[in-house]
Amino acid sequence: MNKKNFTKFNHSLEIPPLLSIQLESYRQFFQFDKLPEKREDIGLQKVFKELFPIVDTHHKRFILDFVKYEIKEPRYSPEEALQKGLSYDAPFYVTFRFVRGESVKGKEEFKIKDVIEQDIYLFNLPLMTNEGTFIVNGNERVVVNQLHRAPGVYLIREKGEHSLLLVPLRGAWFEMIISRDNDFSVLLDRKKRLPLFLFLQALGYSPEEVLERIYPDRIMEKEIEIGDMIAEKTEFEAVPLGEIVTEGILEFLQKQGKTRLKCVKRGAPGIKIIHNILKAHSFVDEKEALEKIFRKLRGTEPQQIQVAKSLIEGSLFDVARFDLGKCGRFRLNQTFNENIPLEKTNFEKEELFKLIRRLLEFYEREIPPDDIDHLAARRVRSVGELIEPYFRNALFNLASQVKEKILQIGVNKINSLREIIQGKPVEGQILKFFTQHPLCQYMEQVNPLSSLIHKRRVSALGPGGLTKETAGFEVRDVHYSHYGRICPIETPEGANIGLINTIATYTKINEFGFLTTPYWRVKNGIVTKEIVYLAPYEEENYKIAQFTTPLNEERQIINKEVVVRYRGDIITVPREEVDFMDVSPKQLFSPSTVMIPFLEHNDADRALMGANMQRQAVPLLKPEKPLVATGVEEQWARESGAVIIAEEDGEVIKVDSERILIKTAKGLKEYRLKKFKKTNQYTCYNQIPKVKKGMKVKKGDLLADGPCTDEGQLALGKNILVAFLPWRGYNYEDAIVISENLLKEDTFTSIQILEFDIQARETKLGPEEITRDIPGATEEDLAHLDKFGIVRIGTEVAPGDILVGRITPRGETEFMPEEKLLRAIFGEKAANVRDTSLRVEPGVYGTVIDVQIFTRRTDDPLAKEVFKRREEELEKRFNEKREFIVQERNEKLKSILLNVVVTKNIKDKKSKKIILKEGEKITEEFFISNKIDKIRLEDLIDVAKSEEKREEIKKIFEEFEKAIEVIEDEKEKEYNKLKVGDELPSGVLKWIRVYIAQKRKISVGDKLAGRHGNKGVIAKILPVEDMPYLPDGTPVDMVLNPLGVPSRMNIGQILETALGWAMKASGCQAITPIFEGATIKEIKEELKKAGLPEDGKITLYDGRTGLPFKEKAVVGYIYMMKLIHMVDDKIHARSVGRYSLITQQPLGGKAQFGGQRFGEMEVWALEAYGAAYTLQEMLTIKSDDVEGRIELFESLIKGTNPPTPKIPASFSVLVKELRGLCLDLVPINFEKEKR
Repeated sequence: MNKKNFTKFNHSLEIPPLLSIQLESYRQFFQFDKLPEKREDIGLQKVFKELFPIVDTHHKRFILDFVKYEIKEPRYSPEEALQKGLSYDAPFYVTFRFVRGESVKGKEEFKIKDVIEQDIYLFNLPLMTNEGTFIVNGNERVVVNQLHRAPGVYLIREKGEHSLLLVPLRGAWFEMIISRDNDFSVLLDRKKRLPLFLFLQALGYSPEEVLERIYPDRIMEKEIEIGDMIAEKTEFEAVPLGEIVTEGILEFLQKQGKTRLKCVKRGAPGIKIIHNILKAHSFVDEKEALEKIFRKLRGTEPQQIQVAKSLIEGSLFDVARFDLGKCGRFRLNQTFNENIPLEKTNFEKEELFKLIRRLLEFYEREIPPDDIDHLAARRVRSVGELIEPYFRNALFNLASQVKEKILQIGVNKINSLREIIQGKPVEGQILKFFTQHPLCQYMEQVNPLSSLIHKRRVSALGPGGLTKETAGFEVRDVHYSHYGRICPIETPEGANIGLINTIATYTKINEFGFLTTPYWRVKNGIVTKEIVYLAPYEEENYKIAQFTTPLNEERQIINKEVVVRYRGDIITVPREEVDFMDVSPKQLFSPSTVMIPFLEHNDADRALMGANMQRQAVPLLKPEKPLVATGVEEQWARESGAVIIAEEDGEVIKVDSERILIKTAKGLKEYRLKKFKKTNQYTCYNQIPKVKKGMKVKKGDLLADGPCTDEGQLALGKNILVAFLPWRGYNYEDAIVISENLLKEDTFTSIQILEFDIQARETKLGPEEITRDIPGATEEDLAHLDKFGIVRIGTEVAPGDILVGRITPRGETEFMPEEKLLRAIFGEKAANVRDTSLRVEPGVYGTVIDVQIFTRRTDDPLAKEVFKRREEELEKRFNEKREFIVQERNEKLKSILLNVVVTKNIKDKKSKKIILKEGEKITEEFFISNKIDKIRLEDLIDVAKSEEKREEIKKIFEEFEKAIEVIEDEKEKEYNKLKVGDELPSGVLKWIRVYIAQKRKISVGDKLAGRHGNKGVIAKILPVEDMPYLPDGTPVDMVLNPLGVPSRMNIGQILETALGWAMKASGCQAITPIFEGATIKEIKEELKKAGLPEDGKITLYDGRTGLPFKEKAVVGYIYMMKLIHMVDDKIHARSVGRYSLITQQPLGGKAQFGGQRFGEMEVWALEAYGAAYTLQEMLTIKSDDVEGRIELFESLIKGTNPPTPKIPASFSVLVKELRGLCLDLVPINFEKEKR
């Protein structure tokens, strides 16, 4: 299909790789690509360096130091890990050096006795796949990025209080507050308020020193003036330290002959507050100050003053407990205009006074408050940074345990480091991150787009973040600093709105964790080709023009006046003042939003729904690319990993449904296709080859389409002929009427794959068995099982069918004489086992498409069969590869030896039979048959005429031997894996998984949606003959309600409908990118060219009557998707199911096979109606009357009248609760009383 491009500008920047954020973060944390000795002090290397060496501080007898860590080759490939339910991980080894010695008396030296250096295996580290995911226990997971408060200084004005917040990267927050009463206090870890001067005195500063440090530029010995503050102690009681000079004080001092004193100049910020504090504060010494603070924080007296000192000073000045991080130091440098090295991440005492000064200036309104929702105040923590605390804790615990172990065993008795270092606790911590961390999530895999977006998600929730209950409106709202960094459209609609966002298309994360966006630099009105990535704090100072600003051929801005963004405002400036220009209109939005054509014509709320619903589209049986696209579909498909792309040039030599073999310059390259695999959301992942044997392919060419892709483009839905008109009330309120044609042609048919699994375990009474010999099963029940009792592939199954037969041993019980007789006659097996087979769940119909059996290497027939099949498969795969190499060798020999005459008889090296006679010509047949391998190499070399050709033959055979060796090594590795058997949890003997595919045809109740937030549920499927039809007789496929457009303001769907119609008629695909796509004028022209009405409206005829409708209707092609909310998954009915143990009432929900709750209000309804017997039934036998329901069941079977209901369990609960209140409820029999 030809493409028609409506792009208006051709100076867009290429979109950077979308998964780089995930991949880079993990790579940087572990530094996989660097040799151990060349690793920088970042990430894991930094954590190890901080926690090691472990030194024996008291006796100086040992040092345990970290040398390096090494990550070995992964144990399984990602595909194997997914298939076998294992983790894609690699062994993690650490080299430690243990130095034994003794201290030299009276000296600080350490005399070395001996050194042990050893590689210790710690645990298996989960690795990131090329798609940016982790596979843990067979589940594919994604770590979502976290957006949290960036370390640094924040000024906040709230409820009349002025506060300064110092946020570290690691450690407790530190806060200083000036209250409404002008009281200046300090908060450690946001707990108890401490007076500022008391805190400073505890740090060892006298009031005079405090004043000198707060006002270093304003304090001096000078002539006293009114308004100055006295900054030294005087001998006069009337003039204390901190007193502000008034007219009276000045006269008094002049009388006393004191005209010069150390003063703080008048007008210094916060002078009145400091005066008030000094006036009210009772001065104490450092020791007393420390005791007071310790008492306030801990509620007890400190045992030693040093304890109090380390608590107070350590919480702020010890880098282990209060670490600003590089980012924090960078932001402090920005705040105070300094150049302190970024490596210096600790907070200094001197800096405390800068904070006090800044808060006083803020109080005096010399500085504005900080905008905490600005992206300059929020940074992103990616995978590497999120996993770091877990490594830190694990290694800290390891270090503590090692110390204990050394002291327990004795320094001189340690022979191997394995005695003192065990990796179990480390493994536990790391696994905890991958299985329990709220931001390490089960991957969304409905379609390739949903997976791609999940990896680019950024959440404000999670540890150290916000909670949805406490997050206010401001945090959730769109902020001007989001421009080009966070998508203003794509966010969930529920409680998480604005807290979970998506990173914009062009965004990168800088070294400090801030989101940056690219701009072209503009010099003197000319847009240069220099790209600059700006962080939010840098952007504030520049004027930035929009991408759609018109440029001439020389990239000069045409208009003299340009509309620009500047500090959150839109202003007009001369073109010479423009500093930067956007690189593309796509840079504002997320990949999902960028896929909505005519986005600029849609209301933002509907665009949000459109972006979110594209992620819910299920892969269809026959994907179809959109007639109206935005041009990014191909790149998104590649980035998501759904399609297979050629990694190098070559020729296709073999194609089947499961793999593609390509002959490249380096040898043979095999691409394995995923066939009908289950995704995390049970949709179908299937890849289809798009190349044929003999085709030449270039690097980057499409080899296979995946789910939701068509010719390498992302294809989430279908192009459907729609008409906007009401149809007999069936499309009222967003309901949709569709044609039976869509059903017949499988337009919206999708496949769901369900997985059922069963384990055979070792029990106390003996092992469970997988068998066909199931007690009580009829021949009909077992008809579809194989000899091992496992369902055959291709079987159509229904609820209750046996998938895998399993029997479990049960304890011996006493048997009646007749049972003993039967057991004696028919063998004892049937009686002491029970049937625990895997059966199909209620409501599930489908076809078995795959059975996977995992077993230990044992002698039972099933295990033997499984391994025999696997070996055959392996042999077949490697034989094919070998054949190809032999063929390639023969082709090369043919080019040298074809038609060459043999000068002597050439014999078979084993049987000595003559293969080639003297004087015989070498023909084609010689190379096709297997004769070459039967001849000695020397004989074959002698056939060649020249020395040059002989050398060539030698070289061909050398290459052949090497290639065969590589294949044999590979084969041996695979065989070794096979020999071991499968890795199963302890106690599990066999694990069988059965996959059932369901063909989901479109049906009433299924949800459909377009890309503009235009969603609806199918209300009616009409016969084709009843559908409205066009004047040429073509029936439309779908009828939508026109009232769904005006109030929703998503006009994009109308433009798409019209342009889609024109494109269908001309056989093209329209590429109309957001904000620079087709205009209404261009759409009209396209319709005109195609011979269609310019306004996109046409007279339709009623399929039932054949009469035309009164008004013309909008008709055209719209791209519709079928969403994962399918009616088959929602519909549910309960007959007899499980009951809650506590209340004895039926459970709730489809997953528990639960019932519909008959609640309080429903009871009122039956009471009002007077339906007493129905109500009694609802409250007793259908709810929690245990005896009553058993009796009813019996009476139904026997055909007798139902019994009267008994007492429900909830009544007993009420009685017990009343008894708990000492009220005894006693039943009274009135009949007896009367007697």
